Amino acid sequence: MAGELIRAGFSAALRGRTAEEDWRERVDQYGRDYMAVGAVALQSRLANDLVILQQHLDTPVMWSHAARALVTYGKTTPNPTEAIRWYDLAGVAADRSDDLAVRVWVRGRAAIALAYEGAALTTARRYADQAVALSDRPSLGRVQALMAQAHVAAGRGDRSGAVALDTDARRVFDQVASADGAVSDTAVPPWRMATFRSMLYARLGMPGPGSEAQEEADRTRPGDLPRFATHIELHRGLTMVKAGDSAGGFAYAQRAMDALPADRRSQSLLLMLREVEQAARRRANRNDGTDRTPT
Repeated sequence: MAGELIRAGFSAALRGRTAEEDWRERVDQYGRDYMAVGAVALQSRLANDLVILQQHLDTPVMWSHAARALVTYGKTTPNPTEAIRWYDLAGVAADRSDDLAVRVWVRGRAAIALAYEGAALTTARRYADQAVALSDRPSLGRVQALMAQAHVAAGRGDRSGAVALDTDARRVFDQVASADGAVSDTAVPPWRMATFRSMLYARLGMPGPGSEAQEEADRTRPGDLPRFATHIELHRGLTMVKAGDSAGGFAYAQRAMDALPADRRSQSLLLMLREVEQAARRRANRNDGTDRTPT
């Protein structure tokens, strides 16, 4: 590790770059890589860089880079409980940065990560509420926090609240949306916003706006992001289940997951597939009164 620290320092110096510039570029690259690289490979690389980054936390800007990197690392971990530990640490690092935009983004990103997955909704709401309270300025962090609040409301059966929060999020999104072609975990272009909304309306059992969001996501998403195409297919499976086709919806979702190479799958997809299965089981049980797992 000492050798890596020396190599990284000299490499940055020879390029004539400051540590802040060098780490900004690295963290930005991790945001882009997250969209296409498998979680296991990305986690290993990022863990090594986080060890090195610890040696450079001597300015507020470096704390802001660390905060963003820690959120990305949390997204690569295998379960929500572990992810929360990293998100909490990212929040502390963001506060050390004294950068309000970073403080809002870190909490908003953590909130939508959990809420979109239907995981730890109480914690997701805490992060989202903190982000919204920190600043009412339009930002991507605020968009994600509002969308997280919408998903939390959906998870608690509050349809009208979820729809109202979706409307609020879209209003902010219209002011701050990332460029159509942006592919990074730090970006929210139209296709990604549509993906958030697709899952929301699948959960709510509202196929009209859900189908519109799914079509927008498929139409605007870059073609080299198969993992995110699978997200939409799982949403369609959940929509089918909510509409009454429990076995067909689960089978549709399972086929979509099976079609994606194993090294491209993510914790989000696994949790979504489990949600489709559980929804299908509940509906099947209501229909015939038996404890039958969908096939």
